[in-house]
Formats: sequence, C-alpha cells, structure tokens
Amino acid sequence: MKPVFLLSLAALLLIGNLLSGASESFAAIHKGQASEMDLRVMTYNLRYLNNKDVSPHTWEERRPTIRQVIHNEKPDIFGTQEAVYEQIKDLETDLPQYEWIGVGREGGSKGEYMAVFYDKNRFSPIEYDHFWLSDTPDVIGSTSWGNTIPRMVTWVKFLDTKTGQHFYFVNTHFDHRSAEAREKSAALIVEKIQEFDPELPILLTGDFNESPDSKPYQLLTTEGPFVDLWKVAETRINEELGTANAFQDPTGGGPERRIDWILSKGNVVTKTIEIVNYQKNGQFPSDHYPVITDVTLQY
Repeated sequence: MKPVFLLSLAALLLIGNLLSGASESFAAIHKGQASEMDLRVMTYNLRYLNNKDVSPHTWEERRPTIRQVIHNEKPDIFGTQEAVYEQIKDLETDLPQYEWIGVGREGGSKGEYMAVFYDKNRFSPIEYDHFWLSDTPDVIGSTSWGNTIPRMVTWVKFLDTKTGQHFYFVNTHFDHRSAEAREKSAALIVEKIQEFDPELPILLTGDFNESPDSKPYQLLTTEGPFVDLWKVAETRINEELGTANAFQDPTGGGPERRIDWILSKGNVVTKTIEIVNYQKNGQFPSDHYPVITDVTLQY
C-alpha cells in the first residue's frame, strides 16, 4: 500500500500547486481592481443653439449658468442632449477638467450631439461608437419609423483608473413626435447592448420624450434589462417635479413629465438621485432640468 499512498500524496501535492498557481495568476490579473466603484452621473438636455430663444434664455446668457450648475453638482461623467458643435466647444472651454466623445447626428460636426463628458483625470475610453435609431443603425444620419430628423446613440466603454474596473456609458435622445420611433428606439437599444460584455454594468442616460408609464419605458425596464434609478434610489430629491420646464414652468411639468432618465443594467446601487431645479435670478439654465445620481457599481 505504501507506493500507492505515496503516489496519491504526490498527485494531491501537484494539484495543490496547480490550484495555487491558478489562484496567483487570477490575483495577478485582477490586481489593483476594486470590488466597487462610486460614480456621480448626470444627464442634461442643454437646449440647442438657435435664434428663437429670447432673453434671458439665449445660449450666450445661459452658458455661464450651465457652467455653474455643472460646477455645483460635480458629476464624474454626464451625457448631454441637443447641444450642437459650437455649444460642445464652449463647454470644452468652460469645463477644462472634462474631455468628451461625440459626433453630430447628421455626420461629422453637423447636427446635435449625444456627447459624453467625462473626468479626464479619472477615466480612459477603451472603445466607443455611435448608431442611429433607425432600421439601418450603421448608416449615418438615417431615419425611420416616422421621425423626420435623425436620432442616435453614443456609447463608450470606460476604464476607471481609480478602481481598475470597466463600465459602459450610453447616451441618447428619442424623437419628440413619433411614438413609433420612440418604441422602436427603445427596442433597438435593448438589441444593441447585447453586443456588449455581459459582465460589465451599463449606465444609460437620455431625454426619452416619454413619461415613466409609456411603452418605451416598459420596453427598456419591465420587458428589458434596465432599471430606472429614480425608482430604486434610497433618497429622491424633488419628487414632485418633472424635467421639462420649457423655460417657464418651475414644476418641470410635474412627475408625469419626468422625461429625462438615468437607467442602469447590472449590479448598480443607487444612493441619491435628484432633479436639479437650479435657477439664477429667474433664468432657467435650460428648458430641461438635469438629473444627477450617486451610484455604486459592484463587481
């Protein structure tokens, strides 16, 4: 029995060494990665640059107020809607701590951007792309489903250098007229994110032009994989407000007009979420209120 015993003991020692080596390799791969990531996330429809908005709501007058809102709230990362190239460049000047990724919805610098602004000292973009909310999502500027202007998505896969972890950030703006377009846009986003790494959390920001009792909301949340962070937050601030103030309504249209959302997929804990109703001497920074939330991404 002794040779058999010695052989078995040698085999056990070999297996132990192999497991130990695998464990050390795994630890080396994940060295420096934290199990949690704290983020402050914002979505903000900035109102496009035009000659119709009268004082005090011209872009020239609103620009310093928007800068003040962002300085006050200090998001780590935020998605904007409607801003055109000139406005994006103004924000680049006003907010030197951020870099941005985006493209005009008509291609190149033409049209409104779904820009993603991020703390350049903390995040590194690993991969990014855009797609259009249409039957031909890879065709720049394409439209379908009754929307007369192009609608699109910008997404980025980020490395957080603070924790060593990755996550996706997705930013969009649904059509304001076509209900069919909004529904099919929601379904397309659910389809497209299946191409992402399923192990990583996703944050989705946008102006969805729909209330939380709508079909697109249901497609993204009830039927889809996303969670509305407003609904699951430990603390909600300004629950009585909506987000569409139209430069004149302090209530933002009330809760039924909460059309700007921050959604998530994956292990995301929401601490506080707020509709930011900051005004300066009667001036609304935009015709939408921004929404900001403190979240923890768990790995």
